[in-house]
Amino acid sequence: MSDALLRIKNLKTWLGNGEAPVCAVDGIDLEIHKGETFVLLGESGCGKSMTALSIMRLLPPAGRIVAGSIFLGETSLLDLPENAMRRERGGRMGMIFQEPMTSLNPVLTVGTQIAEAVLIHDPGQGRDPRGRVIELLKAVGIPDPEQRYREYPHQLSGGMKQRVMIAIALAGRPELLIADEPTTALDVTIQAQVLALMKELQQKTGMAVLLITHDLGVVAEVADRVAVMYAGQIVEVAPCEAFFRAPKHPYSRKLFQSIPGREKRARRLAVIRGTVPPLDREFDGCRFADRCDAVMDICRRQVPGWTPLAGGQGVRCFLEGGAGPDSTGSPPEAAAEKTGGRQGGHPPLLEVENLKVHFPIHKGVFRRVVGHVRAVDGVSLGISAGRTLAVVGESGCGKTTVGKAILQLPRPTAGSVRFEGDELTRLSGEALRRRRSDFQIIFQDPMASMNPRMLVGDIVEEGMLAQGIGADARQRRARVGELLEQVGLPAGAAGRYPHEFSGGQRQRICVARALAVQPKLIICDEPTSALDVSVQAQILNLLQELQQAYGLSYLFITHDISVVAYLAHEVAVMYLGRVVERGTVTEVLEHPLHPYTQALLSAVPVAEPGGRRQVIRLEGDMPSPSNPPAGCHFHPRCPQAMDKCQKAYPEAVRLSETRTVSCVLLDQDS
Repeated sequence: MSDALLRIKNLKTWLGNGEAPVCAVDGIDLEIHKGETFVLLGESGCGKSMTALSIMRLLPPAGRIVAGSIFLGETSLLDLPENAMRRERGGRMGMIFQEPMTSLNPVLTVGTQIAEAVLIHDPGQGRDPRGRVIELLKAVGIPDPEQRYREYPHQLSGGMKQRVMIAIALAGRPELLIADEPTTALDVTIQAQVLALMKELQQKTGMAVLLITHDLGVVAEVADRVAVMYAGQIVEVAPCEAFFRAPKHPYSRKLFQSIPGREKRARRLAVIRGTVPPLDREFDGCRFADRCDAVMDICRRQVPGWTPLAGGQGVRCFLEGGAGPDSTGSPPEAAAEKTGGRQGGHPPLLEVENLKVHFPIHKGVFRRVVGHVRAVDGVSLGISAGRTLAVVGESGCGKTTVGKAILQLPRPTAGSVRFEGDELTRLSGEALRRRRSDFQIIFQDPMASMNPRMLVGDIVEEGMLAQGIGADARQRRARVGELLEQVGLPAGAAGRYPHEFSGGQRQRICVARALAVQPKLIICDEPTSALDVSVQAQILNLLQELQQAYGLSYLFITHDISVVAYLAHEVAVMYLGRVVERGTVTEVLEHPLHPYTQALLSAVPVAEPGGRRQVIRLEGDMPSPSNPPAGCHFHPRCPQAMDKCQKAYPEAVRLSETRTVSCVLLDQDS
């Protein structure tokens, strides 16, 4: 008998009861040992989450396990009756879901929800589990646990809510912790805290961790072994270092090549053409064949078996891992330094000076104004034609509000927004409406930003109608077809609805909609954060091609530093409504000077085992923009804070034509 804690053999999970059920998990085998972190990696729709739900026996109503076995120690989970399974679920096995806000009950306090798990799975605590709850809150690093015990989920930050979810999962003292994309929606600083916490708890308790993710940086940070999943099957298993040193399956290699970075700025990112095949049919050959650059005739005629390799690796491929690294067909080119800012003496396309957006806080029956939320509190920036300025920072720092205020949605409280010399804050009515064709926005969630009852063609054409572009309906429809083809979709997509497309395709529709009015500036608000790495590569390639072809300018709002390194010319780092550091990509990413920028970059996972920098830990959460700290807003969390930091906000120190930093440390050095 194997000494593995979790053993899965030939697991098959189907969705639907018709003649062609979806084989979401189709015959997977895996083992996880005590104290091990095992990572399940792959695109959306490959079956990762369904594997986790099968282990927990939490399948949706249409799901059923039709074959295989799952053993936790010596216990066969599939043979347990539901009442016995409930003791295992939350007891010996805990699970952390991707979105903590939808997993927590909004009408119960944090302490009540953790106590419920303690009473069910740790009955030794008696009728008063408060002591154990406080102990768990301390264990997951939540400050002032006695106060947090009485608070509701909406009163906590995203990182705090995720820590509460971990505390609930730990209530039953689990031997196995399943974490389904636990850091996807978190900022890099909070992500680093959560990953470090999980590793620390694992070392203390000896529990095994099954981590589901699509972030190769996270894999390199925490994994002991990696399994790559594709179309319901595991196609590669390897120890972490071996996987990053020499991935064997063509799909794995393509995932690595899709990762953006500064070294790839001068060339297109590798993309995996097509999509994951539908899983409601039988396969006669390799499931990756239609998307594989190394496909052979046998791949289409015969299903590949599992091939064990040396060093604990294995692969499901006829190449048997013997093929050399897959190539994108284009050699790396040296990326020319791009400084942004003023180019050849021409003024910027967009100039923003001392922009402020304050939202009033109303209270009482008469809705009196008792304060203001200073969402944006004095931001200055500029973008030249054909350039990209990235705005980065933690959630709540004001990035999105800056983008919307530039568009005059909402109207700024103070400051100047000049577009091609025109002061937008002074325009209103028809004058502003006519100017809006010059600047557009692409939102983070493409599905939420489109009317699900409108055809794609009508969605793209809507802006042209509003701006009076096109002589007649026939000309506009022809233009819609051209735009869809331009963003990589067939012209016939105009006659379909948004729900008929994948996430990446929906984002392409949003790009086409933005291009329809021939803008000069596009504000991109986290347009790739919800996408798989392969789909993200397609969108980044598209944005770069459009910029080169039409001279578009981008204000790119993101928290993904690798995307910044690949796409942007300049970077502005925001904290609590203000820009604390700005410069070219090389200046900021390679030589950060502000303590906040240094902490932000140190928290970014690097897709290379052992390649991670020492994380600079920030204490506490970002203060409320309704009550910012006196002096430098960052000083309560800054590891280099001094007494003078509390007295006045530091003036911006200009270090070069392209670089400014707001920090007293620079005042001392100057």
